[in-house]
Amino acid sequence: MSVVLSVLAAAIFSYILIYYSLFRGSRFKSSAKLKGKTAIVTGSNTGIGKATALDLARRGARVILACRNQEKAEAAVYDIRRESGNSEVLYMHLDLASLKSVRNFAETFLKSEPRLDLLINNAGLITCGKTEDGFGMAFGVNHLGHFLLTLLLLDRLKEAEHSRIVNVSALLHRLGSVDFNLLNTQKDLVTGQSSWHAFRAYCHSKLCNVLFTRELANCLEGTNVTCYCLHPGVIATEIGRYMGLWQRLLSFPISKLFFLDTEAGAQTTLYCALQEGLEPLSGRYFSSCGLQNVSALGRDDALARKLWEDSERLCGLS
Repeated sequence: MSVVLSVLAAAIFSYILIYYSLFRGSRFKSSAKLKGKTAIVTGSNTGIGKATALDLARRGARVILACRNQEKAEAAVYDIRRESGNSEVLYMHLDLASLKSVRNFAETFLKSEPRLDLLINNAGLITCGKTEDGFGMAFGVNHLGHFLLTLLLLDRLKEAEHSRIVNVSALLHRLGSVDFNLLNTQKDLVTGQSSWHAFRAYCHSKLCNVLFTRELANCLEGTNVTCYCLHPGVIATEIGRYMGLWQRLLSFPISKLFFLDTEAGAQTTLYCALQEGLEPLSGRYFSSCGLQNVSALGRDDALARKLWEDSERLCGLS
């Protein structure tokens, strides 16, 4: 019996050690107030997007929940208003899988909202399929939709005294690459529709987030707008809700044991959005509330510029 208890105690101790050293992440501590400022958070009806929106609302910001699912978004608005005591939280429809929807969102926002201080491109998914415009879903939603949204709102961001753009990437960008021949012929960065292809497409799209942020910082040099990308940590969210049943069943116990909760997962996003003195680090990549290095491809300026040019063309901006 004592042997069993010893093994159990060792297992618990090992889990706690692993969790707190590798998975828990850092906490962002700031008393920054955002009264009078406006923030957009995409994909904010659940997960780290909702946790991010809640924190911004608690700080007094006017927060726009830019989401596809109206029912879930309106429920999130209710929750955030109740928990934050801030009535300036509202939903605007945005489907990043439709470039038309992105344009409609930007048009509505620019007509109804006089300022924009924070644009947090948080939404992301791992799934197969095609967007309304025929792009691979991961590439279209995780990169291209956010690319277009950012460029359409850039002038409004420049009107603020200081504004920031935060792109949620992932550590898995290190497994990503960009095949422009495939992108031009298939409108995607993978060739198949299996679960493995969906995972690969996600990695590629996260590299696109890093490259987009890098080139965006170059374009914004000399302006009052800065931008950052980040790995939020290994988070227990609904990002894999489109995975197959067996994949979800296998990942569930691992998720519950080791992954961060959504509040912890929002900390680096908040750090990039609110930490003072980050302006000289515009275009850089963060994790656990600190500066981190990216993959070699993520530092390739020529690749970043090529992706920008192709994204402009695919969005109909050039």
